[in-house]
Amino acid sequence: MTIPTTTRAAVLTEHRQPLTLQDLPLPAEVAPGAALVRVAVSTLCGTDIEIWEGRMTFPGMLPMVLGHEMVGEIVALGEGTVDALGRPLHVGDRIGWSESTCGECYGCVVLREPVHCSHRGYGFLQRSDVPPFATAGLSEYAYVTPGAAKLLLPDAVKDTWASMAGCAAKTVLRAFERGGRIRPGSTVVVQGSGALGIFATAVAKIAGAGRVITVGAPAARLELAARFGADAVVDFREGPAVAQVMELTDGHGADHVFDFAGAPSVGPDAIGMAAQRGTVVIVGSTGPVGDAFPVSVLMGKELTMVGSLNGDIADYARSIDFFQAFADRYPWDDLFSAPVGLAQASEKIANMHHLDEVKAVIDPRL
Repeated sequence: MTIPTTTRAAVLTEHRQPLTLQDLPLPAEVAPGAALVRVAVSTLCGTDIEIWEGRMTFPGMLPMVLGHEMVGEIVALGEGTVDALGRPLHVGDRIGWSESTCGECYGCVVLREPVHCSHRGYGFLQRSDVPPFATAGLSEYAYVTPGAAKLLLPDAVKDTWASMAGCAAKTVLRAFERGGRIRPGSTVVVQGSGALGIFATAVAKIAGAGRVITVGAPAARLELAARFGADAVVDFREGPAVAQVMELTDGHGADHVFDFAGAPSVGPDAIGMAAQRGTVVIVGSTGPVGDAFPVSVLMGKELTMVGSLNGDIADYARSIDFFQAFADRYPWDDLFSAPVGLAQASEKIANMHHLDEVKAVIDPRL
């Protein structure tokens, strides 16, 4: 096929404004280690919504193409391009890809933690008016840079599942690893009923939790959480979440509390609903300031508090393995809305902003 020189993309030019459809240039040559991919699916993540809202922003980031969960078919390859496991890649292969890392900084070499790479680059951190222009998901074609961690995808994992694995699923699995082992029969509270929270509800149940309580809103999302393993749900709009959780646990609280909500009240709520010697894992608090809480409670309850930041290519690979292993355990397809084209991306972002959809799906080929 003829290698395209331009791509149609939905570009964010101003926070809280509709995306604009633009034709962006593509690199004239595909560098060694890189790939040019025709995007098949991009699933919108909460981070995309926060960037659109302006809650996550920094000077000079716009214009940009949103979307960091995506799957596509290779249409052109640079010399020597392989996936993260060293498997050769070919034109026509279906891949997903994670953020780029340098492999040379303290985080990469000493910590051996790609999430702490000093030069970590997401596709959505690439301005759309400078080379390589289009590296994110809301584009017909995406340029996958040499440093991006590529993953050859098995046929058994659907496009939407594999796309979600690129951020939401890997973030959840990393959080469970960081938070320590879920003791069989233990009580887990999941704060948040978006895609991460609902997926985490299922993971907690699969990991052996005896009781999973999902805290969030609105009612439709909590009903979905129940289909994904929640033994009880708490609507924070119906009264203080801590009081409701304590009532459900006979005053003991939860052995594990996972924050996938990021609301300012998450911190004090989490330590309030945690049981003695419980573990609190903070994942969703991307905002600059949260509500204060007394550190004396950490001491008094002997709590363990852990932060967990997104995930790396290892977590991504484990997420793909997870979907293969547990394909039939829960109705994963219920997390996703019907796919739409790039022209409807703004509408889908607005729907997720208003909590009307859990996981919007954009198919740039439509």
